Amino acid sequence: MECLFCKIINGEIPSVKIWEDERSFAFLDINPVNHGHTLIIPKKHYEDVFAMDDENYSALFKAAKMLSAPIQKAICSKRVGIVVEGFLIPHAHVHLIPINTGKEIRFNKVKPASKEELEAIASKIRKEIKQIS
Repeated sequence: MECLFCKIINGEIPSVKIWEDERSFAFLDINPVNHGHTLIIPKKHYEDVFAMDDENYSALFKAAKMLSAPIQKAICSKRVGIVVEGFLIPHAHVHLIPINTGKEIRFNKVKPASKEELEAIASKIRKEIKQIS
């Protein structure tokens, strides 16, 4: 399969993972809208979220809810926005984006992040996740 996200899950393409369980995988977006921009994907391939079975759909959104507080705390944002659009990569996914205003979620303004920036942010988020686990 040529799916980019499936390759990330299988370790064929590197990612900066912040969390995973048996159904979902969360990692930092390499072209973030804001620092801490996280993608959560189901480990099983689905083309979009509405094609998912109920168990994986629920798991994906429970993961989004669980990860939002650690991301918000680690990045010091007012909120964490959620976006589900799925046009660029045909694998179901949710974007969690730390924001301070609703106007910040603009995918046409993304900037690449370095591996070092991503690792530093991931470390902060992982620390916050451990505190709620």
